[in-house]
Amino acid sequence: MTNKDFFAALADLEREKGIPQQVFLDALENALVSACKKQYSGAIGAVEIKLNPDRGTIDFFTVKTVVEEVLDRENEISLSDAQNIKKSYKLGDKVTEKFVPKDFSRIAAQTAKQVILQKLHETERDAAVNEFSDKEGELLVGVVRKIDAKNVYIELGKGQVEGLMLPSDQVPGEKYNVNDKLKVFVKKVKNGFRGAQVLVSRASAGLVRKLFEEEVPEIKQGTVVIKEVSREAGARTKIAIYATDPRIDAIGSCVGNKGARVNAIVEELKGEKIDIIPWSENPLEFIAKSLSPAKVISVTQLDGENTAMAVVPDDKLSLAIGKDGQNARLAVRLTGWKIDVKSESAARKLEAEHSVDESVAEEENIEITDGAE
Repeated sequence: MTNKDFFAALADLEREKGIPQQVFLDALENALVSACKKQYSGAIGAVEIKLNPDRGTIDFFTVKTVVEEVLDRENEISLSDAQNIKKSYKLGDKVTEKFVPKDFSRIAAQTAKQVILQKLHETERDAAVNEFSDKEGELLVGVVRKIDAKNVYIELGKGQVEGLMLPSDQVPGEKYNVNDKLKVFVKKVKNGFRGAQVLVSRASAGLVRKLFEEEVPEIKQGTVVIKEVSREAGARTKIAIYATDPRIDAIGSCVGNKGARVNAIVEELKGEKIDIIPWSENPLEFIAKSLSPAKVISVTQLDGENTAMAVVPDDKLSLAIGKDGQNARLAVRLTGWKIDVKSESAARKLEAEHSVDESVAEEENIEITDGAE
């Protein structure tokens, strides 16, 4: 069978897509063998196909094994019959005979088209996965293309890759509409049934980290470092930073002139509150700062690993704890410490009770004597 146009098309694909022609030829060879067997429904045994791009030919061969006694006529040939074809054949040799499949051109063309399209899709998908495999943990801009069953599908790059934002990665209260342009955080890249798929998030703390890296030049330069981020998406984020150069104002760098930098991030996050916390090597000092915007009077380490009590003015207790405990909860995640927040009056009462308990314990330990010798 001759089909020079077909092989010319493969050569064009190699030039345009950068996909080696042999990739298609290997896939096509296997597909044509299957198609041939299916057409003849077991009437022939093993089939080999040789594709010759230089000559533009596709040749078909039956393959039979030389045996002493033929038990399977489709796959075996007797020694005498084999030697009638070629004197040098001996037992165990493979005898190949060329044949031309009847009315196979249409089937071959359909098979070739299907294989080429499938292989092209697979190769482009793999290339897209490879392109995005190093994007995990990065910030990308995408366009919402579909919203289905609470999932949001976002077109990334040149449209070859689909970003999936699950309900758990969506910000409570944010509304997403088709054709919306969004900044998203790439959580994971995987090769799925429908092609390359990128799991993205708007709710991840990583999104806030990347927004600060994008907005604050000092963070890109490494003179200001983000140590920790804790976030409850749509409500509040706490970000701990410090400057590697003492001459640099880390907080000022993140806030920007007249709040321009942090305001740009807040706008992107649809009004989410952001607390910028100066990180400290001293964990107790860090805890005190982490309860911002509340002012902390003192922080004391308690018995137990990474446990502390923070004392705040009576009128700042609700601010320190936050609505439904949110502020304190974020401070715990930011510092990695368990924090018991107390009002000043409650702390004094606790201290007084503790002093009484110690006094009683001391009295019970006094040795009483009657003075007798």
